[in-house]
Amino acid sequence: MSTTIFSIANQKGGVGKTTTAVNLSVGLAHLGIPTLLIDLDSQANATSALGLPKEEGKSLYGPLHGDGTATEKIIPTGIPKLDIIPSEMDMAALESELLQKDNYLAQLRNILAPIKTNKRHRAVVLDCPPALGMLSMNSLAAADHLLITLQCEYLAMEGLGQILSVVAQLRDANINPSLTVGGIILTMFDVRTNLSRQVASEVRQHFPELVFDSTIPRSIRLGEAPSHGKSIFDYDPLSPGATAYANLAKEITKRFSLR
Repeated sequence: MSTTIFSIANQKGGVGKTTTAVNLSVGLAHLGIPTLLIDLDSQANATSALGLPKEEGKSLYGPLHGDGTATEKIIPTGIPKLDIIPSEMDMAALESELLQKDNYLAQLRNILAPIKTNKRHRAVVLDCPPALGMLSMNSLAAADHLLITLQCEYLAMEGLGQILSVVAQLRDANINPSLTVGGIILTMFDVRTNLSRQVASEVRQHFPELVFDSTIPRSIRLGEAPSHGKSIFDYDPLSPGATAYANLAKEITKRFSLR
């Protein structure tokens, strides 16, 4: 079976992007799907959320400058079926350095090509910085599907329109004509508030085929888990957050025929 690359991107920060990248990756691994998580954010939050150190020279910074390969940067997480390419502070410099390269939007796709063809991993999850800069745009150019994390709060629809427009531009410019919006993940949902229910209802009404059934709740436990270097499955496996991400992993597995 082929390797499917998912980009989890959003121009906003604080919408559950990294939380989703980490816990979705672990959820897929728990289903027996060989998964690779790639941390593209210079803050390296996905790296530390799995209890791994931020070490110089371990990220994709070198390969994106022709120094080594992406495959060489893959390391095990200690969770069966889950590997990671960590991040580091140097990744921040790529936002400007990539612009100096020819075909700058294809740099990430080029270095990930061997990972996509060797079929060692069934799913690759790209965790992007919280902005639509060069790394996020490279992620979209390299991905098969974009997964959008959408916070159930005010102005959510406005931000959604912006990222959907970017996807259309990448397709129309033939940068990644096969890129699809793989789905919308509603995050930080609080059933107690009218606003959360209203946003969720509106998004489902506008994009009924895109929104996943699994809704990620607003949860203190989800917020605490990264500080302990653990996914929600290891930190509090019986919590609503763990249940939600387990269900999301199952949905994604089925929607994209990952097994």
